[in-house]
Amino acid sequence: MPPPAPSRTWRRRPLALALATAVALLASARLPAAPAAPLDVNTATQAQLEQLRGIGVAMSERLLSERARQPFSGWSDLVERVPGIGARGAARLSQQGLRVDGQPYEAPAPR
Repeated sequence: MPPPAPSRTWRRRPLALALATAVALLASARLPAAPAAPLDVNTATQAQLEQLRGIGVAMSERLLSERARQPFSGWSDLVERVPGIGARGAARLSQQGLRVDGQPYEAPAPR
């Protein structure tokens, strides 16, 4: 007796699996972040800060520790008090929506 012929469903499953895998890979890919809704560093939670690219657990803890001592008065205050955030890092975080007292980062004028 010959084996049964494969069903249409059986032939489609590899394609469906390949599509599902491709969608999952694309969804998890680190694409350039679009500007997010503004997030103020003086009111953000640790989880909100860690959603920004470039801020992990250690950086969020440094930010929160310094903020607990005294809220940040501006970007220059933040850059000065938090090790690891320089002008380039501040510009990247600002592009992602991070604000200090509602203000985006503006690079200092060249001397």
